[in-house]
Amino acid sequence: MSFLKRLFGGGGAGEPKSAAPAKQIEHKGFLISATPYKAEGQYQTCGVVSKEIDGVVKEHKFIRADRFAGLDDAVDISIKKGIQLVDEQGEKMFG
Repeated sequence: MSFLKRLFGGGGAGEPKSAAPAKQIEHKGFLISATPYKAEGQYQTCGVVSKEIDGVVKEHKFIRADRFAGLDDAVDISIKKGIQLVDEQGEKMFG
């Protein structure tokens, strides 16, 4: 796998194929799901922002470099990052 693909979240070792959300919230019509995963003994910040647009569910997966010893901290930061994406980009993140 290429360096750039791993760097930008294209499927590094330890990344889950699909993870059940640890927590979900609604924010401004978007569903934000926290999906942190275990990586090198810590929890990696990860989540999905989704919204139904014209009858089609659009999703944007994000992974950040932040890692935490506890799952609760990773979940909280994943939700905050999802809120930040919605506030800054809105539906543009899907295009």
